[in-house]
Amino acid sequence: MRNWLLMFVAATLLSASPQSRTFTGVITDDMCGKSHEKMRMGEDPNCVRACVKSHGSKFSLFDGSNAYKLSDQATPERFAGQKVKVTGTLYEKTGIIKVEKIEPIAQ
Repeated sequence: MRNWLLMFVAATLLSASPQSRTFTGVITDDMCGKSHEKMRMGEDPNCVRACVKSHGSKFSLFDGSNAYKLSDQATPERFAGQKVKVTGTLYEKTGIIKVEKIEPIAQ
């Protein structure tokens, strides 16, 4: 009986874990979000990189209405200011996407 109960609890916990999904948006930083006009640093990719490098911001994904923090802070640099597809798991409470991969979207 005890083993059956443990297996039931384990199965319930595993089924409740977040699932991997695909998110589409623009790689930005968590300081500027959707608009980089206030910083007056030129093109968006330059602003995103400067905010992350010099101002302590973190790379994030803006989908048009929400900005999600990204667990991977190395890969997004090459996609700064670009529209991308991020595959990963969203943790709702923290707003962080655990990144599995990032792919550019041709425009």
